[in-house]
Amino acid sequence: MKVKMGAEESNGVAFSMPGGENCDRATSRPIDLIHLGKQTMGDRALEQEVLSLFVHHALQVRDQIAHAGNDERLRLAHGLKGSARGVGAFAIADCAGEIEQSPQDARVVQRLARLIEEARDFIAAINR
Repeated sequence: MKVKMGAEESNGVAFSMPGGENCDRATSRPIDLIHLGKQTMGDRALEQEVLSLFVHHALQVRDQIAHAGNDERLRLAHGLKGSARGVGAFAIADCAGEIEQSPQDARVVQRLARLIEEARDFIAAINR
């Protein structure tokens, strides 16, 4: 279906984001399950394994980043950003990107910790 939008046409996909298909980050779940499903080709066991590894990594970063110096924060944030994008944890990836821009901002580091905890709880709930 093609939708006419002014001078542009769209294939019916509104508000599409690279890597975050049709997700509204302000109201989305901590993990974009559609993105994750595409990454794992719908293999539920693989999804669970990937999410388990992600949670383990994210919790390690959460525990280390608060006390890390700026260079270490940059390294930790960059690694987390990549793995978060891979599983569809786009809010975490965005926050890690903010830390890359302002590694000294303690408020962003605290927000990252909250986002990681929300993702951990969400993953635990969907794996029950």
